[in-house]
Amino acid sequence: MRTGIALALLAFCSATLAQDDAVVVSALRNPVKKSYSRMLEGAQLFEARRHLAPAASLRFKLLPRKPETPMDGIRLQVADDSRALFLKVAPDQTFVLEPNAAALKQDAQVMPDRRAGTMTWRAEVRTPGLPPNTRRLGDLRLECEVGMQSGLISNYPRGFFGWLAERLRESPEYCHRAAPRYLFFADQPIWSVTLVDGERREVLPVERLYGGAIQDPAWKKDQHCDCEALFDHAYFVPLGDPSWPDDTRIEIESMATLSAGTITKADARAALGEPTVLDFASGYEVWVYRERTAELVMLFGPSGTLARTRVR
Repeated sequence: MRTGIALALLAFCSATLAQDDAVVVSALRNPVKKSYSRMLEGAQLFEARRHLAPAASLRFKLLPRKPETPMDGIRLQVADDSRALFLKVAPDQTFVLEPNAAALKQDAQVMPDRRAGTMTWRAEVRTPGLPPNTRRLGDLRLECEVGMQSGLISNYPRGFFGWLAERLRESPEYCHRAAPRYLFFADQPIWSVTLVDGERREVLPVERLYGGAIQDPAWKKDQHCDCEALFDHAYFVPLGDPSWPDDTRIEIESMATLSAGTITKADARAALGEPTVLDFASGYEVWVYRERTAELVMLFGPSGTLARTRVR
């Protein structure tokens, strides 16, 4: 099957870059890299599944995996053992992948000038005209499918996907589950994520925010999740739940938009007892109290005072 896909991709690459556009590769030991052919397969899938996001465009995005990873001035290339073609990276760390028949024949890799384990990758599918801090569910569904087809998700422990680990961990079919653990990243640290379809609104539980950190006491030591540097930006959505149509809006409220009040952490502990705490490098802390199906979530700002609460 892979051979057939490769032949189709070669046909897809009828318009190629000139040989004069190639340059000699400058080697970087143990670089970040992804398969060029698989990423083009993802781009093909985007075109085949455009009904999920008919007005959207596709770009690929580079994200930090380590807090200290510099993201400015990244040089990105499609390279084989001897030659490379450089790609333009936009200021938001996104890029477009163009087809090139010669690179496909040489089993080229897409490589930024950063070391393995320091960065992660995502497909980015965006419908224009949405309000700020708003995504569209059909766009996210297609992002997941393209990301899985492109092989962008890596280095998860064997049990992360449960019994689907080997069968679906790199297949778009994984995205069709009701609640797949495919991570999306907001542009800013998240306070809340709300699904909106007409009059129907549903605030996601805290277990679907922050990379599921609330369920892992050792989340700060987790070196498998590619949200390692972006826990406070990361969230899951119910991609495979058919009760939410593709035009469902995902409204994201940022921590940074909230103002601090006067209630202190000591006040909260005295009134409510000991919470489960997620403390982020930004200085924000999310406190969670749970009793059966009820959930109280509190956000404390860097000043140490309460900024927001919500009850589910």
